Amino acid sequence: MSESNPSASVNQIGQSEPTSSCADPTRRTLLTALAGCACLAAIEPAAADDEQPGASERPQKADVLVRAEGDKAGEVITAEDLTLGGPPLRAWPKDPKTSVVRKGSRLNEVVLVKLDPNELDETTRARAPDGIVCYSVICSHAGCPITAWVKEEQGDKNVLKCMCHNSEFDPRQNAQVVFGPAPRRIAALPLSVADGAISVAAPFVGKVGA
Repeated sequence: MSESNPSASVNQIGQSEPTSSCADPTRRTLLTALAGCACLAAIEPAAADDEQPGASERPQKADVLVRAEGDKAGEVITAEDLTLGGPPLRAWPKDPKTSVVRKGSRLNEVVLVKLDPNELDETTRARAPDGIVCYSVICSHAGCPITAWVKEEQGDKNVLKCMCHNSEFDPRQNAQVVFGPAPRRIAALPLSVADGAISVAAPFVGKVGA
């Protein structure tokens, strides 16, 4: 089995920064008590983005795509952000009018990768401007996230891979299954590109999820 390249991994698992502990409750000074209250107030959750109207709706036409992870999470992705041949970027759709990021459902997360248009089959090329393909990040087998961009098990091309059960999908051929137990291809999201700006051209093609 081919080893995956960590530097080309679609998903880079991050670690949350540790939350500072509140002051020891056994201390009797007023200053410490006030500090403890302030600590509790600081960790009170604010209104989550996924609770906003439209956050759980599937990607809509004209939505832009924003980074789903990393130091630039939330930033709009442009064509220049993608390198030919990968690595892919994980993204959420965002309503450009309301600025609501549609991350209220994990089924809305997608993965983008820029490929040579000449390598794409006719169906894929029709919805991949400048060779930029976009697919659901949810594997069609058991619903795990697709987290790797590695050499295929039975070939020499890079493919999208779900590390849960090793299903592989070729993004050049409409994300068809090329290895593993996945029963069908992953859903595709048609795109449009104008002046480097990437937007959703149409709803998902195919069933999203397992």
